[in-house]
Amino acid sequence: MKVLSMIQPWASLFVLREAQYETRSWKTNYRGPLAIHTSKKINKAVCSHRAIQALLYKHGYTVEGLPTGKIIAVCNLIDCLKVVENHQTSAILEDGREVSGNDFFLGDYPENGYVWVIEGMRTLDSFIPAKGKLGLWEYEEE
Repeated sequence: MKVLSMIQPWASLFVLREAQYETRSWKTNYRGPLAIHTSKKINKAVCSHRAIQALLYKHGYTVEGLPTGKIIAVCNLIDCLKVVENHQTSAILEDGREVSGNDFFLGDYPENGYVWVIEGMRTLDSFIPAKGKLGLWEYEEE
């Protein structure tokens, strides 16, 4: 299965569906099953933001309790869209949809960046320890 590694708290907020999209500087032509992996790194500066703490707390998480180095969820990657406009509080994607609110706050939407559209997010009952990699990578059971 293809896997995407993400830094915390972004990974958990994405899996918890506080962010509808994952934003990347690069495009992928891959479509299909995708596992979400949490890197060992936690962005402490982002985690000190009260709004981020509140979103995590709403789901029973604390910054100290965020899972790292684990595959935590699976979903289906259904599209990859280019950002065509950024208005500082919202963005317009190539298919005309507008991204605003928490989705905008929890992502990075520079013009010519990419938005990964997923569906069917499912948190795993048991997280799978795994060493992450850059880009999309293939999980090989040990």
